[in-house]
Amino acid sequence: MNRHPDPRQIIAGLLDDQRFLTACAARDIGAVFRLLKSRGVSTRRLAAAADITQGRLYEYMNGKTRVEKLALFEQISDAFHIPGLLLGLARRPWEPRVSTSRPLVATPPCPSADHDLATMQAFRAADRETGGGRLYSAVLRHLSTNVAPRLVDIGSSSQVFATASALTEMAGWMAHDSGRDSLAATHFTRAFTLAHAAGDLPLAAHIAASTSHLALQNGDPSLASHWAALGIDLARRGPHLPSLAARLHAMLARAIAASGQCGPAIRSLDRAEAALTAPADESHPWLSPFDHATLAGDSALIFADLGRHTDALNRAEQAVALREEGRTRSLAFSRIALARTHVQCGDLDAAVSVGTDLLATSPTLGSVRVVNQLDDLAELLGRHCGYSPVQEYLARFGEASRTRVLLLADIIPEPRGGSS
Repeated sequence: MNRHPDPRQIIAGLLDDQRFLTACAARDIGAVFRLLKSRGVSTRRLAAAADITQGRLYEYMNGKTRVEKLALFEQISDAFHIPGLLLGLARRPWEPRVSTSRPLVATPPCPSADHDLATMQAFRAADRETGGGRLYSAVLRHLSTNVAPRLVDIGSSSQVFATASALTEMAGWMAHDSGRDSLAATHFTRAFTLAHAAGDLPLAAHIAASTSHLALQNGDPSLASHWAALGIDLARRGPHLPSLAARLHAMLARAIAASGQCGPAIRSLDRAEAALTAPADESHPWLSPFDHATLAGDSALIFADLGRHTDALNRAEQAVALREEGRTRSLAFSRIALARTHVQCGDLDAAVSVGTDLLATSPTLGSVRVVNQLDDLAELLGRHCGYSPVQEYLARFGEASRTRVLLLADIIPEPRGGSS
């Protein structure tokens, strides 16, 4: 663990720890501080973050006195990113906003939604093959032309809000795949609001997982943890959907692992694996699938962040083996993770072999994320450019990269680093 861990990230790893939840429910801030200290946060840093003296901190930790003032509870909640609900407070300004104007209830699609579902599935299948950069504009046109007018049509059912939510979330992923993360965040926020308007709890939880992923990609594991925990809470209030529960627990594990907390991350990963084997109460047509191949890929990333490279290698190999050929982008991500793990394990020949397989990835795959990760892999291998197989791979990669940049010039206006 980091010698100077961020208390907010430690809190994120305690969101499903019963000792922490019990301490918060009892408003026992001393117990909360003791838990943080046991995770490596110094008393000096605890006192500074809470804006109290170390002497007062010790009084709380030793049970000599308790926090009583509302303002101090709010101050501690904000300093450590403890969700307000856990301490009996109103939602804090930094917390993900959740509308409570109506109860969320999963509603099955009505017969008129068949066309919407077919459209969604067509976009989803094409996205797996061609990448979000090629489809983003088409999804936006469909939303504005075919869906938006029905949102204000009094003859439409509430199901149209689920349609709008699912397609808006898809647009968010396509924006993310195109490297436009601020735009993706806007889409996810709107999709989350629309899921509430539809009264669809599983869909809202699903979008919370997407928002968690985006926060993690943008370097904020604390916010990623909070969105994943929010999604888990929403999912628990609806029908049990194993793939949804697994995705949320895996996202929480990834966020916690990014802050170096091994135990909590592994516990969340274990919950994800257990969830995926449980029977489902029902199916949900709007949710993207989350399968064993995806979980294996997430597990590889988790173990890599925790420095457990052998475990990461096993999971990365499993992800590649399980991923069907029709999922071009997912297979590319799995192979990139596998190649990186081989490098981390010191097996350059294996990394070059997987990298060579990656060269067969379609140069027209419209995914900026794939392009960037391929560049990152080349940079990682470039640190070993004295090894002749690596030199040969980098030469072939350079040729493939120039072709890719040329073919994707409409969605990659300028190569990373200013050159190919």
